[in-house]
Amino acid sequence: MKNSEKRGRKHKRQDASSAENAGGEVKEASANEPQSPEPVSASEANPSPSRRSRGRGKKRRLNNESEAGNQRTSSPERSRSRLHHSDTKNGDCSNGMIVSTTTESIPAAPSWETVVKVVPSMDAVVKVFCVHTEPNFSLPWQRKRQYSSGSSGFIIGGRRVLTNAHSVEHHTQVKLKKRGSDTKYLATVLAIGTECDIALLTVTDDEFWEGVSPVEFGDLPALQDAVTVVGYPIGGDTISVTSGVVSRMEILSYVHGSTELLGLQIDAAINSGNSGGPAFNDKGKCVGIAFQSLKHEDAENIGYVIPTPVIVHFIQDYEKHDKYTGFPVLGIEWQKMENPDLRKSMGMESHQKGVRIRRIEPTAPESQVLKPSDIILSFDGVNIANDGTVPFRHGERIGFSYLISQKYTGDSALVKVLRNKEILEFNIKLAIHKRLIPAHISGKPPSYFIVAGFVFTTVSVPYLRSEYGKEYEFDAPVKLLEKHLHAMAQSVDEQLVVVSQVLVSDINIGYEEIVNTQVVAFNGKPVKNLKGLAGMVENCEDEYMKFNLDYDQIVVLDTKTAKEATLDILTTHCIPSAMSDDLKTEERN
Repeated sequence: MKNSEKRGRKHKRQDASSAENAGGEVKEASANEPQSPEPVSASEANPSPSRRSRGRGKKRRLNNESEAGNQRTSSPERSRSRLHHSDTKNGDCSNGMIVSTTTESIPAAPSWETVVKVVPSMDAVVKVFCVHTEPNFSLPWQRKRQYSSGSSGFIIGGRRVLTNAHSVEHHTQVKLKKRGSDTKYLATVLAIGTECDIALLTVTDDEFWEGVSPVEFGDLPALQDAVTVVGYPIGGDTISVTSGVVSRMEILSYVHGSTELLGLQIDAAINSGNSGGPAFNDKGKCVGIAFQSLKHEDAENIGYVIPTPVIVHFIQDYEKHDKYTGFPVLGIEWQKMENPDLRKSMGMESHQKGVRIRRIEPTAPESQVLKPSDIILSFDGVNIANDGTVPFRHGERIGFSYLISQKYTGDSALVKVLRNKEILEFNIKLAIHKRLIPAHISGKPPSYFIVAGFVFTTVSVPYLRSEYGKEYEFDAPVKLLEKHLHAMAQSVDEQLVVVSQVLVSDINIGYEEIVNTQVVAFNGKPVKNLKGLAGMVENCEDEYMKFNLDYDQIVVLDTKTAKEATLDILTTHCIPSAMSDDLKTEERN
C-alpha cells in the first residue's frame, strides 16, 4: 500500500520531458491538456527532533509514535514517519496521526450567516501565479525545464501578501491577481519561511493596493469553532469558499517545512490551489493559512491550517531581523520517562516529572551545558510531563516543542534539569538546527566539483528525492540513509560529500559504476565538506590522487593526467565550469 499526500497548491499536468517535481506539483505541458486527478508525492520531512527512528525499515508494518499527540499509528511502508503533502491513499495515515473510523456525532454545518460575515474580507484574497525553475541535482550545472502553478494568497498590513512557501518555491516569476480583476501584477518575494511554509510578498504597483482592505488576524480558535477557507482551488478560475469547524489542534508535521509546529485540523475541504488562502472565523478575521490536506479511504475532508501564532511569529521574525531567521529548536533527542523503574533508577522523586536526554547535537549551543541522561524537568518555568507534554489550554496538553517554537533565534530560555539527583538550571541561547543532511537548500543551486569525470556534490533531502524518487527511504543506499536518520553534524560547516556519478572517459576506466558513494578521505586526509575537497584536489602536487570512499572502495588517479583530462570531459559534456560558482567565490575569499 502507498501513502501520498499533496499540498494544497493548484497543479497542472506535467510535460513528458520534465523530471520529478520535488515540490509535489504536476508540471504544465500545455494549457489545453486535461489536468491529472492523481495526487503527486511531495516533500519528505526529517524525523522528529525528539525521537528519531532507529533504522531503515522494509516495506512492512511498523509502529510510529508521534511526539505531538503521543499517539501510535501503523505504517505498512516505513520505520519512521514519512510526510506527504496531500493525501494518504490505501494505507494508514502518516505523521503519527490517527484517523478514527468510528461513527461520531457530526457537528452542524456553519450557517449561511457565517459565510456572509466573511464576504467583506474576501476581496483581500488573491490568486498567485508562479513560474518555477527547479535545480537539476543529477546535472547540477543545469536547471530543469520551467513549469507554472496556481495557488492562493491574501493581503495583510504594510502592503504585503502572505501565501505558502511551497507555492513560490524555486520561483522565477510571481504574479498576483485580485478578485474580479483581469490584471496580473508582478510580485516580489520578500521572505520565505521554509519551516513554517509561509512566504511574504509585495507588489510595487500602487494600483494593486487600491480599494483593498488588509485582512485582520483573530485569536487562536477553540475546538468546534466555525472556519471558512477561501481561495482559488482546482476546478475553476473564480474564488471558492468552503466551510467547516476546527476538529483538532496539536503539533503537526509540516510537510514542506520538515519540522513540527502547532497546526489546526479542520473538516473543510482543502484542495490543490487552496494553498496560501486564509481561513476566517465567524467574525471575518483570519485564524490561519490553508497549507496541506489528508485523504484516506476511511476519512474525508481533513485539511490542515497554519494557525495565527505561527503566522505572527513569521511576520515578527521578518520585521525584527529584516529577514526570516527560522524557528529555533532545542538540539536534543529525548526519551519518555513513563516507566516507574526508569524514573527511580535516574534518581527522580515521586513528584518529579520530565524527559531524559538521549543525544545532543554537537553544533547546538546547549551542548556546552546539557549532558546525555539529564532529565529536563521544565522549560522557561513550565513543567514537562513524563510523556513530553505541557499544559496548553483548558483540558488540553501539547508537546513541549510548542514552547520552544514560541521563541525567536537568539532568544534565551531557562531550562531546569535533574543530574545525579541534583537540580540544575541553565540559561540557554536558542538557535536554528544544523543537520548533516539538510531538508532544504534554501533556493540555492546545488554545489558541485568535477575532476577526471568524477562529479562530487553534497547530499540533501531534495537530492535524495531527485535521485531515488518519493520512495528514497527504501531505494537510496543504506549508508546514506543511516546518515540521514542518525548522523549528527560535528561542526557547522560539515557536509556529506559523495561521488554523484562518473562521466565516462579513458582516465576513469573501471570506475564507471561508482554512484552516490560518500567520499571519506583524500590522500589520507578526512573530507569535511565539498569546499575542502575541491581545495585539496586543486592544490594536490602528489604523483597520485587517492580517494577513499564508503564501502572501503578506493579511487587512484594520476594527478597530472587527471587534471589534463578534466577540460576535455567538460567540453564533451558542455559543462561550463569544473566547479559551482559558490565554490569559486569562497575560494577567492
